[in-house]
Amino acid sequence: MIHKYKMNGLSIVMDVNGGSVHVIDDITYDLLDHYDDYRKGLIDETEIYLRMNGHELEDIKASLEEVNELVKEGLLYSEDTYQNLDAFKNRKPVVKAMCLNIAHDCNLKCKYCFASQGDFGGEKKLMPLEVGKKSLEYLVENSGNRRNLEVDFFGGEPLMNFDVVKELVSYGNELGLKKNKNFRFTITTNGLLLDDKKIDYINEHMDNAVLSLDGRKNVNDDMRLTLIDSGSYDIIVPKFKKLIEKRGNKTYYIRGTFTRNSLDFAEDVKHFRDLGFVHTSMEPVVSADENPYAIREEDLPKILSEYEKLAVDYAEMKVQGDPFSFFHFIVDLTQGPCVIKRITGCGAGTEYLSITPEGDIYPCHQFVGNETYKMGNIMEEEISLPKEMQDMFKNAHVYTKEDCKDCFSKFYCSGGCHANALSFNGDINRPYKIGCEMQRKRLECAIMIEAKKMLASDDEETEETQDTEKVLFL
Repeated sequence: MIHKYKMNGLSIVMDVNGGSVHVIDDITYDLLDHYDDYRKGLIDETEIYLRMNGHELEDIKASLEEVNELVKEGLLYSEDTYQNLDAFKNRKPVVKAMCLNIAHDCNLKCKYCFASQGDFGGEKKLMPLEVGKKSLEYLVENSGNRRNLEVDFFGGEPLMNFDVVKELVSYGNELGLKKNKNFRFTITTNGLLLDDKKIDYINEHMDNAVLSLDGRKNVNDDMRLTLIDSGSYDIIVPKFKKLIEKRGNKTYYIRGTFTRNSLDFAEDVKHFRDLGFVHTSMEPVVSADENPYAIREEDLPKILSEYEKLAVDYAEMKVQGDPFSFFHFIVDLTQGPCVIKRITGCGAGTEYLSITPEGDIYPCHQFVGNETYKMGNIMEEEISLPKEMQDMFKNAHVYTKEDCKDCFSKFYCSGGCHANALSFNGDINRPYKIGCEMQRKRLECAIMIEAKKMLASDDEETEETQDTEKVLFL
């Protein structure tokens, strides 16, 4: 299985199963329209030449020889053998990550909030210390041989329960020393309650900080409102700048959300750069169609065009060595992470769990409040997660989702978000189609960017190389 496309002056072909990526010339690009029939024995070389009568015969022959060699080397049209791997068939997932909904309350009332302004449709509550401790203990006890464990302090707004956050970090570090585990903590915050002490604590103790800001002032303040209906931009931007200036080389992300009201989101990503923010993300809102800001299918042409426009500018930045990064344009062409992760995705309900202030256990934070998917309570004396539900999540992967089987991005998106699939289609095995379209475009953009970077850094990429119409393997 291959996927080919053109973008930003490059012709690119992906070998979907093997993971190799090639920058090719126009003749090879056209040849690949016929090569599948050729390798299946449906046509011969003569028929290829007749079909490609716009190209010179000798050029077609040379291109065909190169493609034949790539196929022989397993770099094009490689077979998908992952489903038969014993490590995949016999995998026994362990819990690797946990989201602690440390506060079911918030000091913003963002219009698009999936958590209903922090309370997930229930009572406003803060997580007691004991619930958090039990959660960390459960994570350690069910993590098998895994040493590095991920914990995200989430909300609502976790800074509203910051004293408990700090006590849990201390407890987790003590527990990790005893059990030979290493906790890596993340905090996701809207920034309103940041002050110098909190900034210093976060920078010292949090391995990652996710900072919510939607972009330009008018865009952010249209959606992210304070409790008195004023915009939040002017309050939080100076605080985020201070946190990042003092953070050094530790990881952080400025995380935005674009809606139907801000389909020109490339301008918001550029605004992040203008503010001096280096590590950025911009997520599409996921919301029911009746909401005026919800993204609809008719918005896709504009969205896909916006991604490509951003990618062209971003590629030039990377060629020039600009450190600015955009999460969705970062791609690993070395076939990491491990193959099982690429097949099965986030691990919700098996490797990843979310805990509410009451201690209720859910497959992930986006399932919180949906009682059908409540898996138990962390404060129970004996916790036994429902095996049928765990198996359902375990078996929801790219080989069980019909829409994924022939999709070129399946080993990069791993089947998409279960929660989004459930929200829009009522079935975790039926991916959210609008999300799929955006994922495919983002992957094409990311691969183009990597190709531009490699071509720019390759001292052997000369006019002579181009004249021989050599296929470049990335």
